[in-house]
Amino acid sequence: MDKKDWQERGAGHRQRLRDKFLDQGIEAFSDSEIIELLLTFGTPRRDCKEPARAALEELGSLPAVLDAPYERLRRIRGIGPKNIFALHFIQGVARRYLKQRIKGRNYISSSREVADYLIHSMRGLSREIFTVLYLDAAHGIIDTEVLSEGTLTVNTVYPREVVKAALDRNAAALVIAHNHPSGNLRPSSQDEQLTRTLYLICSFMHIRLLDHLIIGQGDQVYSFADRGLMDSIRDECQKLTSSLV
Repeated sequence: MDKKDWQERGAGHRQRLRDKFLDQGIEAFSDSEIIELLLTFGTPRRDCKEPARAALEELGSLPAVLDAPYERLRRIRGIGPKNIFALHFIQGVARRYLKQRIKGRNYISSSREVADYLIHSMRGLSREIFTVLYLDAAHGIIDTEVLSEGTLTVNTVYPREVVKAALDRNAAALVIAHNHPSGNLRPSSQDEQLTRTLYLICSFMHIRLLDHLIIGQGDQVYSFADRGLMDSIRDECQKLTSSLV
């Protein structure tokens, strides 16, 4: 097969993938086919089947491929800078889409969409990040913001910055979230102390802290509220404030 025949065969394969998506949607695709088609956005005249398979075998899953840093992807044979740009660009588009989709939604009724956004934005990171969701009085989502990066403690997440940001947005309630790169969902003593401190300071400003979410690996999410920890923290803070009166 000469070069022209090979290129025409590759072009036909890529067109079949596009037609398959248009006719049947993303559910008809394997993870390998999804990665392959994304890689072709970077090198449209090149066969990307083998690099896609190699990436999936090396990294283990579609999310891991999309979350992988530049240098890790660059080590996979057949994947170059233009392919990596395509992967990271679609990852960025998905993140923005999920973030904008939850704005204005009621937090309680849209908890799954919120979890999807947080999982997508925090999963696979090598460092901890601290995100705040600002809610109005009806628990509609006003905005989301990353306020801190690095190991989270009361000393690195400044409660006054959280409260100031909430007041700037006229927020009546908050949900805080951070990730555990290790994948261990169990909250640390620092996590619990941070939640107590924020709950107490927010209560003085008539802002409700509704939940603290921990994002692990995959689709794992730990909710302080679901585990009853927010009720315990509320009771502790109420006892403390009543003793000060």
